[in-house]
Amino acid sequence: MSYQKRTALALASGLAGAVVLMAAPAAHATVVDVNYKCKTPIGDKAAVSPIDIKSVKSDGGYKLTMSFQKGVSSSPVELGKGAMNPSAVIKVGGADPGQVQVAGAANSAAIPANSPIKISDLSGTYTPKKSGKVDFTAGVLTIKALGTTTTCTPSNNPGPSLTLDVKAAGGSGGGGGGGGGQSTPDGGSSLPKTGPLDSAVALGTLGGTVLLTGAAGVLWLTRRGQRATG
Repeated sequence: MSYQKRTALALASGLAGAVVLMAAPAAHATVVDVNYKCKTPIGDKAAVSPIDIKSVKSDGGYKLTMSFQKGVSSSPVELGKGAMNPSAVIKVGGADPGQVQVAGAANSAAIPANSPIKISDLSGTYTPKKSGKVDFTAGVLTIKALGTTTTCTPSNNPGPSLTLDVKAAGGSGGGGGGGGGQSTPDGGSSLPKTGPLDSAVALGTLGGTVLLTGAAGVLWLTRRGQRATG
């Protein structure tokens, strides 16, 4: 195999790897333990529940679903079917700070007295007003049952359960940047710096640039060699 063919194959392999890295999804989700301190009609209670937040893109926004893997409170009396209604706040940080209200269905079965209350999945819609990296963190949980209200507040400063690279309707960017969510607050552009996945994407982009430059150089050298031999 000639030197030119070996070089072309190496370049093609490198470009393919860069394309794979650049195609990685711009989202990161994790399950976070949230330590809730609850104010209930019968006194203070505490419980830890792993929280998972997922997103599905929908109509220019994102449908968020917040899931509780453990119960976070209890009732001294049985809660009949449909007696308990949960809702919560998801805090939004990053390029588009704010909050999203999420709510869930009432309990589909009776909840025995003094047993953990399993919260149904809570959902709501987030529509970004600015483009960029945003993260979603569990906020205050509210449980309404039998005419009473229980408020549960995270006390352990939990980290985000979900990070997304979002784009506002019309492509408007936060801080004047239009770089697909990569602009900094002061309007300058920067490579993503929020995690290993983003670092891999950034490296893939840089690698692609280097490889493309190398390909152009090889083409130039090849043509120059052909002219010299001709």
